Amino acid sequence: MNRKLKLLLCVALFLPLSMVAQQVQVKGKVIEAETGEPLPGVSVIVDKSTRGVTTDIDGTFEIRVLPSDRLLFSFIGMEPQTVEVGKQSFIEVALSPVASELDEVTIVAFGKQKKESVIGSITTVSPADLKVPSSNLTTAFAGQMAGVIAYQRSGEPGADDADFFVRGITTFGGRRDPLILIDNVELSKTDLARLQPDDIASFSIMKDATATALYGARGANGVILVTTKQGTEGPARISVRVENSLSSPTNKVELADPVTWMQLANEAVLTRDPLGAEVYSQEKIDNTISGRDPLRYPANDWMGMLIRDNATSQRYNMSISGGGAVARYYVAGSLSHDNGIIKVDKQQNFNNNISNDSYSVRSNIELRLTKTTNLNVRLSGSFDDYSGPLAGGTDLFNSIVKSNAVEFPVYFPKTEETQDINHILFGNKEGRYKNPYAESVKGYKERNRSQLLAQLELNQKLDFITEGLSARGMMNISRLSQFAVSRFYNPFWYEISGYNYHTKEFKLTNTNPTSGTDWLDYREDERAVNATFYAEAMANYNRTFGDHSVSGLLVGIARSSLDAPAGTLELSLPSRNLGLSGRFTYSYGNRY
Repeated sequence: MNRKLKLLLCVALFLPLSMVAQQVQVKGKVIEAETGEPLPGVSVIVDKSTRGVTTDIDGTFEIRVLPSDRLLFSFIGMEPQTVEVGKQSFIEVALSPVASELDEVTIVAFGKQKKESVIGSITTVSPADLKVPSSNLTTAFAGQMAGVIAYQRSGEPGADDADFFVRGITTFGGRRDPLILIDNVELSKTDLARLQPDDIASFSIMKDATATALYGARGANGVILVTTKQGTEGPARISVRVENSLSSPTNKVELADPVTWMQLANEAVLTRDPLGAEVYSQEKIDNTISGRDPLRYPANDWMGMLIRDNATSQRYNMSISGGGAVARYYVAGSLSHDNGIIKVDKQQNFNNNISNDSYSVRSNIELRLTKTTNLNVRLSGSFDDYSGPLAGGTDLFNSIVKSNAVEFPVYFPKTEETQDINHILFGNKEGRYKNPYAESVKGYKERNRSQLLAQLELNQKLDFITEGLSARGMMNISRLSQFAVSRFYNPFWYEISGYNYHTKEFKLTNTNPTSGTDWLDYREDERAVNATFYAEAMANYNRTFGDHSVSGLLVGIARSSLDAPAGTLELSLPSRNLGLSGRFTYSYGNRY
């Protein structure tokens, strides 16, 4: 036993002693990369441990480490570095300053500038801040951008685009929305809403006249400028994002129950005229409370019958990027599916709930034709497939709030006399009231929208003429097509014409035998087609002479847009716009 104890004790002592024996004393010095001056107070930490030292006033340090250790060097305002010890006994590290925000590049009109040289009011938003659990990009604007007022009028899928203004409303007539440019092409608010945050490289908002001057009158309400991602050199990188969300109304309106509603209606009459006739008799109120005869004394809960508490949404996004020295690519595709909160009735053979599917594809290819010539080819498309109630979810909700809940039942059950009738026996008083249930199930509307864009851009450096000179030419063709179709029938309205109080048997009367239908009818709704051509030519000069930095820009644009169906001769003509603008900047010593 004693020999075993001695052996174990020797082994326990030997392990830490051997580890200490392997450690080596390492000296070093930390300097500033730009000036070569020593940096005191730099933190030198052994990776994956709490051991460390700091550099002295001469920037030197000493520390005992293992050859397999790594040293982490960090200092406020400097880029951190990691160095492997290995067989080194003296380590010299040069830390570089962290790039200042003033050196960051800001996307401006027709180009880029350093933040320090931007004098216009421009807000840059990180694409990461625009990733919210929604299929609509515009719902992420509120609270993210200084000077931008954004709000939603509806959360209905397909109609949930947020309204937004840059520095308020500047006019009470005509166009009030800001100019929206995606890859320098003017597009609509809907196109911006369908853009995927994963595809955005930069997002800028130009707010004042100085920033938007190059866009002329088009930028009077501000400019939202978005650029999409390009491929980067390297092996193929695949990114996949899958989301599922559960949404519900932020504020569900609590309606008065039918009995309270009748009592308040009577109270409203008596308040205005104490001798006035009450709308509802006490007998009707009492029988409604008892609930023994719901056909003669109905109490309809329209909200509970037609509206669900929540809805689900799914979003799928995948992108592939990569390339080599000659060609780089970025290819992405996405699918979003949003459901509404309308309950689907089993008596119908079609789905009248809101369903909105959005698809998008994007391909950005960059080709390096020569050392000074780059060709960019961008193709993108977005497609929306919507299906929902005839007049939309907002109109259905309004009919629920405004409908009478005690005048008639939602529908009557089939009797021996009516068992051979194929349609639903909707309740109403000669069609004088709104029956929200009938409005919900009598039909549905389908709407389709397609937007295709093809862009060709050529960039040419002209240093052989003079250093800092470059030119760019860009051409874009877009096609927009959208149409809607409604399929519906006209409900038959029924009332009780005879009632046996003992057997509770009843007879029904059809109050609209000639206007009701029991087959689907068809109606074409809004239809629009647009063809747009856009061309841009630009010359750019940027050069530094000692402390003097100058830049100049001259850009010309041509845009032609044609809408159909136009309706009139004047509107059938294309809308065209020509523009020529320029910009010149000068700075001295990065101070003025």
